[in-house]
Amino acid sequence: MASKTTGIQSDQNGTWSIDKIIRGVRLRERGFKSFKEADDWLAKKVHEKHVVHRLGERPPKTFDSAAAHYIQWSAGKDSLESEIYQLVSVMPYIKDMDISEIDDETLDDYINYRILIGRKSKTINLTLGVVRHILNLCETEFKYENKLSWLDRAPKITMLDLNGMQRPPYPISWEEQDRLISFLPPHLKRMALFTINTGVRDVVTCNLKWEWELFIPELGISVFDVPKEFVKGKKADRTLVCNSVSQAQVEEARGMHPEYVFVYRRERVKNLDMAPTMPYAPIETMNNSGWQTARKKAGLKDLHGHDLRHTTAMRLRENKVEH
Repeated sequence: MASKTTGIQSDQNGTWSIDKIIRGVRLRERGFKSFKEADDWLAKKVHEKHVVHRLGERPPKTFDSAAAHYIQWSAGKDSLESEIYQLVSVMPYIKDMDISEIDDETLDDYINYRILIGRKSKTINLTLGVVRHILNLCETEFKYENKLSWLDRAPKITMLDLNGMQRPPYPISWEEQDRLISFLPPHLKRMALFTINTGVRDVVTCNLKWEWELFIPELGISVFDVPKEFVKGKKADRTLVCNSVSQAQVEEARGMHPEYVFVYRRERVKNLDMAPTMPYAPIETMNNSGWQTARKKAGLKDLHGHDLRHTTAMRLRENKVEH
């Protein structure tokens, strides 16, 4: 049943949607579970517009609505995917808060938790920077129909001090590499050898796809065309050329998964004649429990996957190879 008066109508799937023009602005929303839920949402929007137009005041605006607007406003921005990733981590702490209430104090719980689970100040600052940027735009760019900005003045979000808190790179020696490899499970061994012989980031190794591959039979090597969204800076695609060691890791993985190169599944330790209990699946990060166990056994207590990239750079410098 549709209601011409309210602009609320029921959908075929049993939900309710809104399609109504208020003061020349079309409001469209769907997925409401009941007429009342849709009616309450519409009443709130009508009240907000009344507050803006008649009273010249700023209606409440939650951070999640500001962030959603920012994502639409920034469509096409190279770093948007990374910024969305940063926002996901902070949303549980501030998504329902009014943008005028967000400041250093309200972000304390988020910061303390991220420090507790081992996140570095630089990583936390990336998220704080996105929050600060959105709030600044609420003052300077995001406006209601009467040109009133969403915020009168954006709060100051203080970045964490980086002095003495950044972990230095840890390139490993050949002997340390051998120790690490000896303790890694097969799937992480392949990933580690591929990374240390190509110098790519963890995100590239974990997301490497067969569709990116161009095999050159004359040379017996693969070339991967890595899309720019997986390239630091995201300016252009990156051509990744395998050497003999990294190529060997690719060949070991060939045929395991139709889409991803490096994958994992839990293998049976008994009833080996039976089919595996799970299919191969991609790996989100190299720094998982298997990696952490192996590095501990190898005596490399704080080794990160990114250190393999530093190792590649160090070895290239030692051999006087220029970029």
